[in-house]
Amino acid sequence: MKPFAIASLAALLAAPAVALAADYPAPIKAMQERGVEVLEKVDAPANLTAYTALYQGRPLVLYVTADNKHALIGSLLDEQGTDLTGSVVEEKIVRPQGEKMWAEMEKMDWIKDGSDKAKQVAYVFTDPNCPYCKKFWADARPWVDAGEIQLRHFVVGMLSEGSAKKAASILTAKDQTKALNDNESGKKAAKEITVSAAVKKQLDTNMQMMQGLGASGTPAIFYKDETGLLQLQPGAASAEKLVEMFGAKPKK
Repeated sequence: MKPFAIASLAALLAAPAVALAADYPAPIKAMQERGVEVLEKVDAPANLTAYTALYQGRPLVLYVTADNKHALIGSLLDEQGTDLTGSVVEEKIVRPQGEKMWAEMEKMDWIKDGSDKAKQVAYVFTDPNCPYCKKFWADARPWVDAGEIQLRHFVVGMLSEGSAKKAASILTAKDQTKALNDNESGKKAAKEITVSAAVKKQLDTNMQMMQGLGASGTPAIFYKDETGLLQLQPGAASAEKLVEMFGAKPKK
């Protein structure tokens, strides 16, 4: 996932700074006054002190000089031209924020599609009227049916008024999984019903989570790559991308 998308939920999670503002050098305090959220002090070469931070959801590494009077923002390169900042962003900001986001999704209400014994999990933001959501649902069947992946759907109603009404039908069904799968497969389209206050609250929550995660359309598929790093696949995935996400396609 792109760092800005990973970090965009950090403000919602309100990660506390590890030191009091009074402990920061003057340049860091000045950045805080401009809206920068300082996360953590980390090691840096060349007598620099580094601080991981977020600004408007975007990850930053701030480098403070030895005299504590100046701060640098940008990529720090070594003598071989290797970008040292990128690894700090990934390991100190992107990866831990991704873990927090994953934990947040786990705690929310989602619709299960697939075995509880599946080796992998993916969270999918789905609109009942979204054709690309239906395509992804169908394309993922080999992995779901083989018990290798469990999809966890957050239903949203963003494409039209009818989307919200169909979402209400799915969310209030006795068997939400069947209602969702029937709609996605085309077996039985979800009916449009009145959206109750409770359902509207859930749809709003799902939408806020989706936007907070940096996604703007459906399907928005969140999964972990081989290293455990949270990734976002926006839209239906190609056959090659599905293999990259979930592994080799199971044989029938």
